[in-house]
Amino acid sequence: MNFDEFTGEVQNRLELPGTGETVRAIRATLMTLGQRIPAGNAEDLAASLPMEIKWYLTGAVHEHGERFDWSEFVSRVSEIEGVEPSDAAYHAQVIMDLVGSLVPPSDLQQLRDQLPESQDDENWRKLFAVVDADA
Repeated sequence: MNFDEFTGEVQNRLELPGTGETVRAIRATLMTLGQRIPAGNAEDLAASLPMEIKWYLTGAVHEHGERFDWSEFVSRVSEIEGVEPSDAAYHAQVIMDLVGSLVPPSDLQQLRDQLPESQDDENWRKLFAVVDADA
């Protein structure tokens, strides 16, 4: 899948009006995820994605492995994307569903294992529904 196909699929799934909004949603989700997970996991996850998309997980992130919860994740995505938190959470889930269809299940499971086991664990599980469906 190339960049245009990836963004087109996200735009279609999210029913966004244009490419700008679509790229903003992808960038917000993947940059924030890249900040949350270790650099090695970001590289593994990015390996199966189009070059322009993988940059959001790796090159655009200045510090990997930050510790923050689901609420902070959604807040960051919301701020970067410029949408309400509920929309940001939904957009992130849809984008990760597409990412999950492109990367090896073992990479997603490894990523999922890096996220906290806590009261907001169910929220993180929603983001990685593809992994949990296979587990």
